[in-house]
Amino acid sequence: MAKKKQKMIYDQDKWLKPYKEVIDRRHKMILDLRDRYSVDGSLSKGLNNHMYYGLHRDEKGNWVFREWAPNATKIYLIGEFNNWKRTEAYALRPIGGGNWEIVLPGMFLDHGTLYKLYIEWKGGGAERLPAYVTRTVQDPVTKTFCAQVWDPVPYEWKNPGPGKRPHPMIYECHIGMATEQEKVGTFEEFRLNVLPKVAELGYDTLQIMALQEHPYYGSFGYQVANFYALSSRFGTPEEFKALVDDAHGLGIAVVMDIVHSHSVDNEAEGLGNFDGKEDLYFYTGWQGRHPAWGSRCFDYGKDETKYFLLSNCKYWMEEYHIDGFRFDGVTSMLYWDHGLEKAFVGYDNYFNQGVDENAVAYLALANMLIREVNEDAFTIAEDVSGMAGLAAPFEQGGVGFDFRMSMGVADNWIKWIKELSDDQWSMGEMWWQLTNKREDEKTISYAECHDQAMVGDKTIAFRLMDAEMYTSMNKESQSPVVDRGMALHKMIRLATMATCGDGYLTFMGNEFGHPEWIDFPREGNGWSHKHARRQWSLAEPDYLRYRYLRNFDKAMVALARQEGILDEKPELFVQDEEKKILIFKRKSCIFALNFNPTASFVDYAFAAPAGKYEVVLNSDEDEFDGFSRVKTGEVHFSVPVKSENGNGKYKDSLSLYLPGRCALVLKKID
Repeated sequence: MAKKKQKMIYDQDKWLKPYKEVIDRRHKMILDLRDRYSVDGSLSKGLNNHMYYGLHRDEKGNWVFREWAPNATKIYLIGEFNNWKRTEAYALRPIGGGNWEIVLPGMFLDHGTLYKLYIEWKGGGAERLPAYVTRTVQDPVTKTFCAQVWDPVPYEWKNPGPGKRPHPMIYECHIGMATEQEKVGTFEEFRLNVLPKVAELGYDTLQIMALQEHPYYGSFGYQVANFYALSSRFGTPEEFKALVDDAHGLGIAVVMDIVHSHSVDNEAEGLGNFDGKEDLYFYTGWQGRHPAWGSRCFDYGKDETKYFLLSNCKYWMEEYHIDGFRFDGVTSMLYWDHGLEKAFVGYDNYFNQGVDENAVAYLALANMLIREVNEDAFTIAEDVSGMAGLAAPFEQGGVGFDFRMSMGVADNWIKWIKELSDDQWSMGEMWWQLTNKREDEKTISYAECHDQAMVGDKTIAFRLMDAEMYTSMNKESQSPVVDRGMALHKMIRLATMATCGDGYLTFMGNEFGHPEWIDFPREGNGWSHKHARRQWSLAEPDYLRYRYLRNFDKAMVALARQEGILDEKPELFVQDEEKKILIFKRKSCIFALNFNPTASFVDYAFAAPAGKYEVVLNSDEDEFDGFSRVKTGEVHFSVPVKSENGNGKYKDSLSLYLPGRCALVLKKID
């Protein structure tokens, strides 16, 4: 029987029809690249640069080191073993295609030995770290980085990966700032102290930032120098493997925040001017430099660059059992202008000459490869442009991401809090902004991620309560500001999670309203770690209100997972602008939110499916720092009376008591 022809994205979206030719041309270009890079029909078999370049043991126990440096005239291996001198005994030999190689007896290099390359070119030369280096360490005094021979006893994995994540509940985290102490935290400290907290909260996915080595700690991991090296400031590769292993044992997937959008400009640590040529892996001229980030932009049209980056994806999955990737800065990759100061107001933006189609092709190939290495792995695109097809299957003409970040949701919450009083919030706009997503693409929503917590910005908790977080978070304190902040913090999170497309994300500590912004050690703050940590102890005492926000977050996540609410799309019931009430249904649950700052409503009636309903989550419970005006477990029955309020397709109605600034979730139990 003939195979049914796959529907393309322009068959499902009439607005894409005018761009059919562009979509088809890109699709064919990617297919051609896939075929060219594949071996025996497999991309994975063809993408193994990490097994060839860098430092490896051969089957005889010898050390083999290879580097690609086509502009080099001479390359030396220098290090502790030869007093950092350039000697012929450690000179690499050219082997063709711009490649260089040296083979050394196993006894010549020991585990832990420091080394570098010295690369010479016409008119100059300098020390460099290998492009495919897998271990770098920083000297605590000089602050310079060296490559390090890493040859430990192989780690023995205990736990398999957790499998598919159709609706991930993501806990975004940063290892270094996960400690309460004023220092850089470690993988071991996170494994022992933080991972149990994540499991207890019910999140099933850990999204880890700043894993690739970055010289400047304060870059939050987004100025990467060594793409294959795990940042040594957090510990050893084996300690990170133990963290991933334990996460898998708890049923938690580990997603890596991978940075392939740009590279740090550094020459001593990174790929800048690597062999005397500035465009080895990067575009030349203005295209090769990011005007806002001061970094280098990869040439995604160059085979060597694609092999470097694609093999990098495979390396992290094979070496560290990573379950997926959040690709950072996708907007910057997709457009020649990096999307800076640009309003994406029409489809033409996605299919004109402003798009770097080499980057589109790279991202599509990366998604294919990742799924080939692990069919359960998933990918997330950080894109603000809304490019159509980004999270659509490649077979349909898309780029192939599993999810895209719904970045506008967080922006809108901040906008409403900053610019409007509560009584000006529009329920219609809120519903539109929370649910406005492409039907054919999956999304991850969040009220705030790390971006909103950075210095220069404010978390939602801090915007709502500001200085009173330092004076009035005691349970016995009387503060209308804190009462409002606590109520809205819960409602904002519940509304975001309950309307999300296909997954939800929070940033570490924000689930309990962490009171301070993030400010990494830098010259301007005296290199202090005071604001680059998480004060977990604030959420422990029952006399502090932070605990109650955490309790609510845990209950909210548990509800989503137990009831499988993300399996179905949300359905609007009520958007009452006058009373500031938003009510909607998702799967078996009805979500009723009263954003009114001053009024509660008795017997608020609205059209609903006939049945018996139980209150299963209630933001007004005492354990969530509420006023106990409604009790969880209360049962409500619909009545066979058609209500003019709400969704007209239902002939029955429900009546609820809706206290001000309160959210109720009712489950249909009969």
